[in-house]
Amino acid sequence: MAGLHTSDFKNPVVRWIDSRLPLFTLMSKEYGQFPTPKNFNYFWNFGALATINLLIMIATGVFLAMNYTPTATGAFDSVQRIMRDVNYGWLLRLVHMNGASMFFILIYVHIFRGMYYGSYKAPRELLWMTGVALLLLLMATAFMGYVLPWGQMSYWGATVITNLFGAIPLVGQWIVTLLWGGFAVGDPTLNRFFSLHYLLPFIIFGVVFLHVVALHITGSNNPLGIEVKSEQDTVPFHPYYTAKDSVGMCVYFLVFALIVFLRPYIFSEVDNNIPANVLQTPNEIVPEWYLLPYYAILRSVPDKLAGVCCMFGSILVLFVLPWLDTSPVRSARFRPIYRIMMFALVADMVLLGHVGANRPEGLFILEGRIGTVLYFAFYAALPFVGWLERPLPLPESISRPVLPPRSGGGGGGGPLPAGVAAKPMEKA
Repeated sequence: MAGLHTSDFKNPVVRWIDSRLPLFTLMSKEYGQFPTPKNFNYFWNFGALATINLLIMIATGVFLAMNYTPTATGAFDSVQRIMRDVNYGWLLRLVHMNGASMFFILIYVHIFRGMYYGSYKAPRELLWMTGVALLLLLMATAFMGYVLPWGQMSYWGATVITNLFGAIPLVGQWIVTLLWGGFAVGDPTLNRFFSLHYLLPFIIFGVVFLHVVALHITGSNNPLGIEVKSEQDTVPFHPYYTAKDSVGMCVYFLVFALIVFLRPYIFSEVDNNIPANVLQTPNEIVPEWYLLPYYAILRSVPDKLAGVCCMFGSILVLFVLPWLDTSPVRSARFRPIYRIMMFALVADMVLLGHVGANRPEGLFILEGRIGTVLYFAFYAALPFVGWLERPLPLPESISRPVLPPRSGGGGGGGPLPAGVAAKPMEKA
């Protein structure tokens, strides 16, 4: 029939829908037949797991919003009612509350994988930048969600963090007043944060869609960091990686369930179970664990404005990472200096997280400043490392098995598959 898309599906209902709205053809092309490098490891599971986690957060958030009261006098009590009186409300809240922490674990591992294997390099710069934008949106959403229970940490955390914008010259106090909706943290603030916390996940979902589109246009990177050179380097996404992702998903849900049912408050602060009291400041005011490294950077700089700039700069620097790294080689497998720097960066983030969880006094002040200097030194050194580093020889294709370099130089490797001509190893 003229004007209809030709559908190859055998099921008559699916074929009828697909001929008029080719969603099934699109899904089959992008997630069934999509050619994917054959050498993915389990680090490539975390992107799919993060998408599943986002859907869980949206679903549980919608049901929680039905029973939440966004007022200073009713917020804390409504959360307690959800936990005690709403059918399975305790489960929905614990899944949503711990899901935020699990989300950040997935995202941080996903970012580490992208940095370690050079997934930010050309032609995937926009793919990387949309990922960094997702990190910023996720941080904003998580912070606003942390305020909603209106416990002691919620109230005083909102007061401290929003006051940081007051350090911005000329417009700082105007921004603070806009965030508060008045001249102190109160009902208008809670309404603003509740509205944005409900809205931002759907914006995140839209950016995820752009992120996936960019991925399918440029193709996936792989652990070797070399481009696909023949059909023998790829396999269809389904069933190979749907099966592999399913294994990772089972492990993830098992860990998630153990946390929710056995240690549901492992990531939360005890003081947040106390109703907000504007007349009593908690002994310690700390953000959630996933923001602690940036909080440590903020406190390590004596000047307030400089500290705010360093805190935001520690995240925004990721946008220019594709241009800071001047090495022509992607994967840290073949970059001995960069590999050491990456593990040092992870250790530094752990150090900063530890500093951020403690009072800024004594040795923690020195540790925080050293950690802050080392963090920015990583990015400042990248251009020089790219020029001076001598990478190991790259394999000529994904299909050739790669063994550790033999003593005396040169990469290992087994025989090439039939039909793939042997070429000399290219020096990076």
